[in-house]
Amino acid sequence: MAFLTFKGGVHPPDHKEATAHKNIENFPAPKMLYVPMLQHIGSVLEPLVAVGDRVLKGQKIADSTAFLSVPVHSPVSGKVKKIEILPFFRGKVNTVVIENDGQDEWIEKKTYPNFKELTKEKMLEIIRENGIVGLGGAAFPTHVKLNPPKDKKIDTLLINSAECEPYLNPDNRLMIEEAEAFIQGIEIVMHLLGVDKAIVGIEHNKPDSIKVIENLFKDKPNMSVAVLETKYPQGGEKQLIKAVLNREVPSGKLPLEVGVVVHNTTTVYAIYNAFFKGIPLIDEIMTVSGKGIKNPGNFRVPLGTMVSELLDVVGIDREATKKLVAGGPMMGAGQYTDLVPVIKGTSGILALTKEEINETRTRACISCGKCVDACPLNLSPIMYAKLARFENWEELDKYSLFDCMECGTCQYVCPANRPLIEAIKLGKAKLRSMK
Repeated sequence: MAFLTFKGGVHPPDHKEATAHKNIENFPAPKMLYVPMLQHIGSVLEPLVAVGDRVLKGQKIADSTAFLSVPVHSPVSGKVKKIEILPFFRGKVNTVVIENDGQDEWIEKKTYPNFKELTKEKMLEIIRENGIVGLGGAAFPTHVKLNPPKDKKIDTLLINSAECEPYLNPDNRLMIEEAEAFIQGIEIVMHLLGVDKAIVGIEHNKPDSIKVIENLFKDKPNMSVAVLETKYPQGGEKQLIKAVLNREVPSGKLPLEVGVVVHNTTTVYAIYNAFFKGIPLIDEIMTVSGKGIKNPGNFRVPLGTMVSELLDVVGIDREATKKLVAGGPMMGAGQYTDLVPVIKGTSGILALTKEEINETRTRACISCGKCVDACPLNLSPIMYAKLARFENWEELDKYSLFDCMECGTCQYVCPANRPLIEAIKLGKAKLRSMK
């Protein structure tokens, strides 16, 4: 059977077997939670609470008037102990520290099961007020993405359930365990966008979730599953659109230019929770894995949980762990400490041992062209590296540098182990500062 795919890409070892068949467990909320004021692409939030305040579970504790922002909510009931600048995955930011009182006392929940009776503006307001962002990694505010310009005609909702990063399984498990809720989330988004076609793209190495979703789609002719070749980065928006719909997003443009909106599995599920359960985004479904973990699994973790506490519970071998990664091994970020909190978009924590990481020394480029062949966007990583080496920043702009999504495919296939992504990120930073 031929599976849908795109040109280029690689197929690194899956490493999914350790958690692929493990149900999502509810990780107990710790005594102290650290809620950063920046968990999305956009503006830093301002606290709405003060030290000494008692907060309820699900209560909005920070917001901003900026266009590109969404609020954050308390993951527990308890007392605000501190508000101070603390480390998180992307540096340091103002953080609300909450002491969990163990009472699990909720705010009054508002549900909207009759969503088809709501205006588009009201639906977008609900999504924003519940703090929902893209949970595939980018954490872009969802209410903005679901409000395309009126001159852009959207005809297809594409659900990104590829989950092409090695080790990670939250999307896969969510589709198996919460399939009906997932589909109701899709229906909410379809109604909001005014589209009559939705396609769920799933890689063929997830037969259980494919079977579950296909069975539930039998009576839904406007919904279908696209079975994708298992290949990285199959979950990239442009690659997914090309594989499923054979449409090419123009350079520098967004999917809406070709009539498509792409959403992640867990984002759609979060929308379901907001409308049908009145639950804002206060936890993250994530995989904790790697050979440095004694009991790998999939967990529903309250936002603000310190990664160190999570790792202690699953049994990390700190001596054997040589690299700690937030996210997947291809696009995730290496961490220098585990004293950071789980935030929106933390799809996984990996404790990788020496045998799991590439320690090959960097050698001179041999101009083999493997990085060019593997690039899913037909770019020239070798040229980026050469121009960055000679600090020829202006020339970089002529080679569509900003089209690069930093997927790491080029670096993965490089026989010389060149730091290509480092050169690309440096080039982007230099060009932005110059402009």
